[in-house]
Amino acid sequence: MNSDTGKYIMLIGGAVVIIGLLIYFFHDKLHWIGHLPGDIRIEKENFRFYFPITTMVLFSVLVTVIINIIRRFL
Repeated sequence: MNSDTGKYIMLIGGAVVIIGLLIYFFHDKLHWIGHLPGDIRIEKENFRFYFPITTMVLFSVLVTVIINIIRRFL
C-alpha cells in the first residue's frame, strides 16, 4: 500500500459520512426512494419479495456521473 490508497480510503469514508448525514436529516423527504415505477414488489400473506430495479439503475447513473466529474477535475 502507498499513501494514495490512504487518501482514497479517507475520501470514501468522508463520502459515506456525508451520505449518512443526508439520510439522517432528510429521511422524511426521501420516502420515494425504493418506490419508483419499475421496482418489483410482491407481497403475499407470509412472503415479501422486493427488487428495486429502477432505483438501482438511477443510483448507478448518478454514481457514474459523479465519478466522471471527479475524474475530470483530478
